[in-house]
Amino acid sequence: MKNINVLISGSSVAGPALAYWLHRHGFTPTIVERAPALRDGGYAVDFRGEAHLSVLRQMGLLADIERSKTGVGAMSYVNSAGKTQAKLPADLFAGDVEILRGDLARILYDATKEHTEYIFGDSITSLTEDAHGVTVTFERGAPRRFDLVIGADGLHSNTRRLAFGPEEQFVKHLGVHCAIFTTANHLGLDHTGHAYRTAGRLVAMYSARHNTEAKAVFYFASPMLDLDRRDVARQQAVLAEQFAGNGWQSDRLLHDMRYAPDFYFDSVGQVHMDTWSRGRVALVGDAAYCPSSLSGMGSGLALVGAYILAGELAAAHGDHRVAFSRYEQEMREYATGCQKMGDGVAKLMVPGNQLLASLLNRYYKIMPYLPGKNMATKIARKAAENITLRDYRDLARR
Repeated sequence: MKNINVLISGSSVAGPALAYWLHRHGFTPTIVERAPALRDGGYAVDFRGEAHLSVLRQMGLLADIERSKTGVGAMSYVNSAGKTQAKLPADLFAGDVEILRGDLARILYDATKEHTEYIFGDSITSLTEDAHGVTVTFERGAPRRFDLVIGADGLHSNTRRLAFGPEEQFVKHLGVHCAIFTTANHLGLDHTGHAYRTAGRLVAMYSARHNTEAKAVFYFASPMLDLDRRDVARQQAVLAEQFAGNGWQSDRLLHDMRYAPDFYFDSVGQVHMDTWSRGRVALVGDAAYCPSSLSGMGSGLALVGAYILAGELAAAHGDHRVAFSRYEQEMREYATGCQKMGDGVAKLMVPGNQLLASLLNRYYKIMPYLPGKNMATKIARKAAENITLRDYRDLARR
């Protein structure tokens, strides 16, 4: 086995999942994370289909995830007075199991912390590759040498920028921005959610952590905004400008936003690349093939990608050129199918005019009585299951 020492950038989902499998196959993973600690909060993510669940079972994490699942049922669309107008089935949103992103990150961290070096509060500033490895410089720490570097650092991947080029070359903005934060469950939601849609805007709440809190979610249509991703005050000001006087719970939630410990704001986009590797650097998860947060496929895709990348490295005995090529061959069609789930969803979630918003609300109201009412759910499940995973267990060294 060669190329044993692997640096991974990002500690959300793909990074720790990759570290888990690399360790199982005899590699030594190190994770660097810009945030000073694990990020709590975040939106709910889901896993659906045997591909996702089989990986979680092999990791021994499915039971832990089941214990922490949101258990959210059907989502109700309401009018400005809060009266239910339509309900969409839970499987359309939650898959087989749904969990808060922060809770998932904690489970993955606990499963890897004993055999993975975690470096919090730092980030990569340069990558210099030679025939024998990569010299990595950091914003705060001393330079170090690694055999391979893997970017698992999301839609706005720093690793992708350093190794492949500017973000604008690879990220497709879907015309929507989103915000999410934790708030009090003042509606008394019981494992359910409410959503209110107007022209170009959607605001929603759903219960979390056994109804002890709720998540507030905002989506609004907009061209790409030139905002500093770390300027929370400006992001909150933009959100207030968009939703002030919007109706339903909008103003109450905008007030609560100022006190939220985990406010998150970002554009909604996809990542499209011709290749996911360059030399000794490769990408996994959203950094390589983000399907967008509206697709419901991101975390499952990251999980499967990490499993395959680590497995192919083991199968190739650490030969990155062979492994990276095989990884792309195994993942490309699957990633493309999952990305298609995000295409067009933005316009349906956040219609551009009030007429279309009203028509969609009426359609959702009668949808349970129409033929093909479960079509969207079946399409999502088909995309999630459209891969046959290779069994790498015979390659595991631990």
